[in-house]
Amino acid sequence: MNSEQTIRIKKLLNIPKKIVVVGHKNPDGDAVGSCLGLANFLQQKEHSVQVVMPNDFPSFLKWIPETDSIINFNQHTAKVRDAIYNADLIFTLDFNAFNRTGDLEALLEKASADFVMIDHHQQPDNYAVVTYSDVTMCSTAQMVFHFIEALDDLEFLNAEISAQLYTGIMTDTGSFRFPATTATTHRVIASLIDNGANNSEIHQNVYDTNTPDRLKLLGVALSNLTILTEFKTAFITLSQKELDDHNFKKGDTEGFVNYALSMEGINVAAIFIESEKENIVKISFRSKGSFSVNEFARNHFNGGGHTNAAGGRSETTLSKTTSEFISILPTYKEALNYEA
Repeated sequence: MNSEQTIRIKKLLNIPKKIVVVGHKNPDGDAVGSCLGLANFLQQKEHSVQVVMPNDFPSFLKWIPETDSIINFNQHTAKVRDAIYNADLIFTLDFNAFNRTGDLEALLEKASADFVMIDHHQQPDNYAVVTYSDVTMCSTAQMVFHFIEALDDLEFLNAEISAQLYTGIMTDTGSFRFPATTATTHRVIASLIDNGANNSEIHQNVYDTNTPDRLKLLGVALSNLTILTEFKTAFITLSQKELDDHNFKKGDTEGFVNYALSMEGINVAAIFIESEKENIVKISFRSKGSFSVNEFARNHFNGGGHTNAAGGRSETTLSKTTSEFISILPTYKEALNYEA
């Protein structure tokens, strides 16, 4: 944060307040870890804090300290409404537009509290009195560390905050392998380990949780892999029936798209997942090098995110969505055929 933002935050937090910390719909490790880490810190500063999510998150994240304190709008609608209605201050983490919160959007738009945004995605909306936005950061969890650091409060780091923030950084960097992972990121990680984050245990809790159904679903996904050599692109499809046949649970397809991107000669990868309940096709995009899947998702699939990782959606069928995707690629042929 810059000095002006730091001064404003200190004024906002100079007396105990009722604070709500909100993450995005379909929370991932960064959303859950950053929200809990910030809430833990604010509670130590004598604020009353409630973490809110629009809906539930994958079971492989539920070991994180204090996840049982989170309330989600789908399951506890009245409690979430009361918390937001009575809040003095609302922090929004790991998203920068209210529409990323699904059904919670209307409630946030009507809230009377001031907002503070902490986020690393591109093109933030202008709704917060303090917008701490940095697209060069690998994760919102790292930004929460720097937020605490800017307030000269790193002595409040404990084992729980360290584990929460470590999880957010680890998951959003693909275990520290994505380009946004910097030397500063590793210094932050070292500090979190020094303050009690058990790196080996955290990795095991997040990644060593495969079930037979999930592994078989991965097999189906890979058998559905399509390679478009001309465009250095690959994509995976999963139908609702294929999900149902393998007892799909939230989070089961996490990381599947990276298998497509890992192939030699592939610069862009996508996974298209049918959701009959929401009547959409959910899409995740990944890229290597300079090709911006953020711009691609924004331009064509109602989405966005980062240069090398973005999401989107389609309101047509799975087959029509993939056909549309393929039809768009010739427009980007030159950009796709760079040497990554």
